[in-house]
Amino acid sequence: MRPDQLGDYSIPGDVQVNPATGDVVYVSTTMDLDDDTYLRHLWILSDGKNRRLTEGNADSSPRWSPDGSQLAFIRKEDGDDKKPQLALVGDDGVVRIITEFDNGVSEIAWSPDGSTIAVGASEYIDGHEDEEERSRAPRRITQPAFRFDNRSWTYNVRSHIHLVDIETGDSRQITDGDASEGQFAWSPDGTTIAYISNIEKRPWMEFLTTVLTVGIAEGSEPQAVTARGEWHWCGYDASGQLLAYGHATEGPSLTIGQLCRLDGAGGVEAITSTDRHLMTGGTGHTINPRPVGDGVVLAVAQDTGAEHLMAFSDGGEVVRIGGNRVVTSFALDPMGGIVFSSSHPTSPGEVYRIDPSGDESVLTDINAAFIAEADLIEPAEFTFESDGHEIHGWVFLPPGEDKVPLLFNIHGGPAAQYTWGFFDEFQVYAGAGYGVVAVNPRGSSGRGQDWVDTPVGEWIKDEPADQMDLKRVPDSAAEQFPRLDMDRLGIMGGSYGGLSTVMIASMDQRYKSAVAERGVYNWLSMAGSSDIPFFIPLYLDANMPDDAVDLWKSSPLARAHKIETPTLIIHSEHDFRCPVEQGQQLFTLLATKGLDTEFLLFPPGEGHELSRSGTPKHRRERFEAILEWHGGHLR
Repeated sequence: MRPDQLGDYSIPGDVQVNPATGDVVYVSTTMDLDDDTYLRHLWILSDGKNRRLTEGNADSSPRWSPDGSQLAFIRKEDGDDKKPQLALVGDDGVVRIITEFDNGVSEIAWSPDGSTIAVGASEYIDGHEDEEERSRAPRRITQPAFRFDNRSWTYNVRSHIHLVDIETGDSRQITDGDASEGQFAWSPDGTTIAYISNIEKRPWMEFLTTVLTVGIAEGSEPQAVTARGEWHWCGYDASGQLLAYGHATEGPSLTIGQLCRLDGAGGVEAITSTDRHLMTGGTGHTINPRPVGDGVVLAVAQDTGAEHLMAFSDGGEVVRIGGNRVVTSFALDPMGGIVFSSSHPTSPGEVYRIDPSGDESVLTDINAAFIAEADLIEPAEFTFESDGHEIHGWVFLPPGEDKVPLLFNIHGGPAAQYTWGFFDEFQVYAGAGYGVVAVNPRGSSGRGQDWVDTPVGEWIKDEPADQMDLKRVPDSAAEQFPRLDMDRLGIMGGSYGGLSTVMIASMDQRYKSAVAERGVYNWLSMAGSSDIPFFIPLYLDANMPDDAVDLWKSSPLARAHKIETPTLIIHSEHDFRCPVEQGQQLFTLLATKGLDTEFLLFPPGEGHELSRSGTPKHRRERFEAILEWHGGHLR
């Protein structure tokens, strides 16, 4: 695969099944490199045919009405001044846009009777009359939580729930206040909406959420139905039982959440005791947990690089859709089967169906042409032992028998995982002739509580446990895959992977090339500039100003002077997660040292998610810069 093929594949997701007909609607996302934009189209699988349903180029969040007669979705029309609005399409194929919220809508959910749609809509609270005045005036900021990565300025915006009549388009706001709401769900009788909100007094440090309910009748007041905690999803089963995924806590934690029953008065009963992280998305997204009756909840769980669909209940957990792949969305069909989208290393994704007997069929073939042209590489698994723990990973080897440079990739997080899903980065680097090596060290998700807890308090040590897992990777991989050339070692990673790239390169001078991207390098300045300052006490068990010495000792920058590896530093000006000053400090130190280094700085508008959701042209240019850097030092 080459960087210029980024626009040649489509990613299917958010599958939705018509409850009456079984027709399947899904979102297909494609990059348009020429127009430097993403195209998001709605497609429908009906009568054995796969056809495009709507003509919009930015359509998302499809949701069937309860009787299946209409499809609601969010549409952003062409034009810089246009905002995403609620749209409806019926059997006649005519699209009606029925809202005109100034800042658009972000989430939608049908009422059980199909007469109303709840939407999340944001509003400014800064008192300015128009955008020109807002952009000119100084920003009056009263809380450190004033911006958020990929969402820009948040200090002057709040999102609340509105009820929209689908016939008239009239709307009524049912929540308000200083906090925003999301992840809302209707009760089966249509009288109540449950939702999640951060109602803490210090939301920038107490990054906690609460599940609340509010009646839709005029004058209803919200009621908290859980203690503060880390709640990621809430919803009702058919009987009206309110469920939630998460756990109660007095502070940010790494504790793996559980599916729970809520009694409405603050009581919480765990349904599960799983040691796997479950996946969640926005309101009604088909990656969310789904109650299916008889006390069973379906959910996508991370498991050693895979993301399986599993059935959870008081009786335990059962894998429903497994294999070496990643399930990206799922929905039940009227015949008792499951429709889902998934990807694997050599496929960006297709839509599948598994029938009640367990037989699986593929419903789409949207990436056949890309797969035929891109020469995608199937990885080989490998494991090795580190401090008595089995570390799992993959090697992507280009065709042939010759030795190839070893390019070691480190994921972000650290509570994340490389997966059995399609990953354009691995395919592009392998396509350029590198032997790509990737693992999930201790600290990653998908391997249980003790595993994810490992890095806490470790980075101040000379040999942190998670970093020692990473340090052992090249030798372990090359021992099992002799084509990997230990004389041509490259290393790279983003976010936590950027932190680790600097740490490893400071401990192991064998690397000939490094790329440190959007990383944390100085915890002292990170503590006061990141949009997630709670991350510091969470992982370092330290705070400013009392623990300033420990924060510095834990910083990759404190050991970066030992680096001898030519290093490319990549950052984005609007990275609010690991702000741009992090990359600037590392670049200044390495350049002053006289090391071969460059600073690739992407312009305003790009943030921490550049490599995953940045503009298509910037994503291609990033790939080209990385390949040029490694090529100049490893060839």
